[in-house]
Amino acid sequence: MRFVRATEDFVYGGRPRPGFPLLLGGSMECAQPFHDYLLHRLLDSGKALDIKTWEAYGRRLWDFACFLDANGLTWNQPFAAVGQSVVRVYRDWQAQDLKLDPATVNDRLELVAAMYRWAHGRGRIERLPFTLSDVTVHGVEHDLAHVTGGSRTVARPDVLLDEWDKEPAFLTADQLKIARAEIRSPSQRLLFDLMARVGLRSVEARTFPVSYVFDPSTRKALKPGTFIEVRLNPRDMEIKFDKPRVVHVPYSLMEDMYAYSTYERYGLAGDLERRELILTTHGQRYGKDSAVTAFARLSDRVGFRVRPLMLRHSYAIHTLLLLRSRPDIKLEPLMYVRDRLGHASVQTTMVYLQQIERLLGAEALAMMDEFDQLYGVSRALAAARTPVSIDPPQH
Repeated sequence: MRFVRATEDFVYGGRPRPGFPLLLGGSMECAQPFHDYLLHRLLDSGKALDIKTWEAYGRRLWDFACFLDANGLTWNQPFAAVGQSVVRVYRDWQAQDLKLDPATVNDRLELVAAMYRWAHGRGRIERLPFTLSDVTVHGVEHDLAHVTGGSRTVARPDVLLDEWDKEPAFLTADQLKIARAEIRSPSQRLLFDLMARVGLRSVEARTFPVSYVFDPSTRKALKPGTFIEVRLNPRDMEIKFDKPRVVHVPYSLMEDMYAYSTYERYGLAGDLERRELILTTHGQRYGKDSAVTAFARLSDRVGFRVRPLMLRHSYAIHTLLLLRSRPDIKLEPLMYVRDRLGHASVQTTMVYLQQIERLLGAEALAMMDEFDQLYGVSRALAAARTPVSIDPPQH
C-alpha cells in the first residue's frame, strides 16, 4: 500500500487536482473504497476543505488501509459482533499495542467511521462495524462571531475512545525564555518568535515572505516598543483556508527579521530568489519535518517539550491573560486573539479562555507578569488600537 499525492495530470470534475491524496494497492491502482470516499469527502461533499488538509485526511485512511493489508484483512471483513470487527481490532492495536494518545486514535477513527457510514448509506456494506449513540453538543454557534447557548444531538460511534477534555499545551514565560536562549540558529529563532510572539501557525512562519520585511527605523510613524500591523495574503504565503488576515508584529521582531534578511540570509548557499524569509543553511525553505525535528532537538536540550503548536498556544494564552488584566487597553480580548490567530470561529478561541480559567489566580498573575517582562507587550497592546498598517507588495 502506497500513499502518493496527485500531479496536475489527475483531473476530476473537469479540473486538475494536484495534491489530491491517492492510496495505491499492490497493482498500483487506487485502493477502494478509500479512493471513492476521499473523492466524496474532499471534492464532492460541497463543503470547502482546505487543500492543506487533504494530506491529513489521506494519511489517516492510509494508516487504516496499511493495517488491514499488513494483517491480511479486508475493510468489509465479515464479523459476528461489532466487538470483533476490523475497526475495533484497529482501535485496540493503536491504543493497547502502540499506546497512542486517545485523541490521536480518535482522529483516525472518526474518519474511518465516517467512511463506513458513507459506504453503508450507498449499499456497499450491509451493516456498520460499530454502533452509534446520541450525544448532545452544547454551545452551538450560529455565526462567526458569537456562541449561543444552544445545543444539538449527534450520533457518536461507540468505537471511539473516551477522552478527558484536554487543555492546549503551552509554555510558561520562563520556559519561553529558557527555550529561546537555547536556540543558536538565527533562522530557527525567527521561527520561534513568529509563532510565540505573533501567533503564526508553523506553515505560516515557515513561508512568511521576505517581501514583508523592512527596516522599521526608516518609517517615521513607527515607534520602538509598539506593534506593526502586517496583512498576510495567501498569494504570498501559505495560510490555512487561504484566508487573509492581519497580524501584529512587534517592532523589535521586525528589526530582527530585517537584520536576518540583510546579513544572515544573504550569506546562505542556495537559491536566494526564494520568496520565504527563513531559509535553512542550504538556502532552502523549512519543511514541516525539518521544523518538527529542530524543535524536538530543542526539547531534548532544555528538558521540557517544545513543539510549534505549543508556541502558538502560548501566544494565545499569554495575550488573553494580559488583555483580561488590563481593562485600560480598549480591546475585546477574545475577539482580538481570534482575529490574530485567524480562527473562523470564536468558539475555537474560547478553548484558551477555558484554559486560563483553570489556572489559579496567583499562578495566572505570575505568568502574566513574566510574559510582559519577557516581551514588553503591554505598551504594544495599548497601541494596537491604532497600529501602523503595512500592506504586502502589490502583484
